[in-house]
Amino acid sequence: MNIANLYTLFKVISGEGWTPLLFIVSLATTIGTAVPVGYCLGSLNTPAAFIKDWVLELYIQRHDFEFSENGLELVFASIVSIFLIGGIFGSFFGAYCCDKFGRKGCLNLSAALLVVSGVFVTFCREGKSLEMIFISRFLAGIASALIYTAHPMYLLEIAPPKLRGSVAVFTAFGVTAGICVGQIFSFNIVFGTEEYWQYALGFYAVFVIICFLPTYWYPESPRWRYLIKHQYDIAEKELVRLRGTGPEAQECVKSEIAEMQSASKSTEEKSSFLSVLRNSDLLMPLILVCSFQICQQLSGINAIFFYSVPIFTKAGFSSSAAEWMNFGAGFLNMTVSGLGPFLMSKFNRRPLMLISCVGCFISLICLAFALNYIDLANWLPPACIVFITTFITFFQLGLGPIPYFIGSELFEVKPRPVAMSMGSLFSWFGNFLIGMCFPILQGVWGAFVFLPCSIVCVYCFLLTYRYLPESRGRDAADIQVYMRNGFHSKLS
Repeated sequence: MNIANLYTLFKVISGEGWTPLLFIVSLATTIGTAVPVGYCLGSLNTPAAFIKDWVLELYIQRHDFEFSENGLELVFASIVSIFLIGGIFGSFFGAYCCDKFGRKGCLNLSAALLVVSGVFVTFCREGKSLEMIFISRFLAGIASALIYTAHPMYLLEIAPPKLRGSVAVFTAFGVTAGICVGQIFSFNIVFGTEEYWQYALGFYAVFVIICFLPTYWYPESPRWRYLIKHQYDIAEKELVRLRGTGPEAQECVKSEIAEMQSASKSTEEKSSFLSVLRNSDLLMPLILVCSFQICQQLSGINAIFFYSVPIFTKAGFSSSAAEWMNFGAGFLNMTVSGLGPFLMSKFNRRPLMLISCVGCFISLICLAFALNYIDLANWLPPACIVFITTFITFFQLGLGPIPYFIGSELFEVKPRPVAMSMGSLFSWFGNFLIGMCFPILQGVWGAFVFLPCSIVCVYCFLLTYRYLPESRGRDAADIQVYMRNGFHSKLS
């Protein structure tokens, strides 16, 4: 399928409003930013043994020092976790970069960091430097945090109102697709070998370079130009480029300009971290954004993929087959995520989030008990596979995609970068927490380690049911009326 056919398919599935420029920019920035984020998450597991062997050999050669088994595990855990630490660090200045350099400018900065990161890890063996891997992973983490903040916001602000939900889920799809792509390039039939594992870790830089070579042609967010930089004529020109020149497109441009004029009158003050945190009117939307992001990480999706290979092995598959089954689970995750543009254009956020939380809760409860008693009946191993499948499906209905962009729909333009940056911070913290605590709790609780994840789903359900107003097709200023009273807010 070529780009033209894919563009036509998107217009049919997601609705009218797509233009060639909007589609190409959405696709290119997703492949060049969100896909590398997922790639960094999905490419490290398969070549882990080769990396450990290289580290062991490197330190014997350089320092005449041999790591113990526990010491080697600690080094590898540090390689994994420094990516998350970089994500936490980058979240603190994501809002500043989005306001200072623009949404596209922030993505360009993240692309540059990803290229440098990819070069460092690709040539770490030639440089005989473990430090190059640490620098690479840390820079990739910073870039990923900027992407989590800027990419959904950029797509939402360049899209017409009726397509904002459809384009905003590109970030979620890109991350899940990147995990699959990272797994593919880590297979031993590609780069997952003792000789080429460094190329498996750094190949994402190729995607970044290809997609950001024509970055000068990509439009900047018209809302950023109009409301932050006050470049009114340039903002209008960017809108015309994005919407087209037909009569309907011209009406759309006029409507959006009028909307931005109204927003500029009501949001004169520049929003900083402190001003957003001190604003009681923004308390509830900020709680929603941060809670959804950390709930996404703690709801069990990472734990499911951590546990899936032993589950498939218990079901009677060989170790090799179990690894392919694990890739199949990741492919399912990507496939269901690919339905996001259609789901977000046709269905409201609240019911999708509520259904997602309930489905994930039931799947986790069933999986925990089936795993705990897996040896008691022949039907329990395949039942575990079914529960993993249902969990992934329900997760991608709401818990997976919505947290990435909900901040862009609940906040107006000026406080939006701060909200997205705070959400990114909580996402990275949740990821770090699950990575540190899950193996420990698994050793203590066994299969019942999934029960706390199910409680997180309950919390997310209650928060959505009680406080989340419907945001599909509505302006942020109209939505915030329902959240101004904090925990005393009412949806009607």
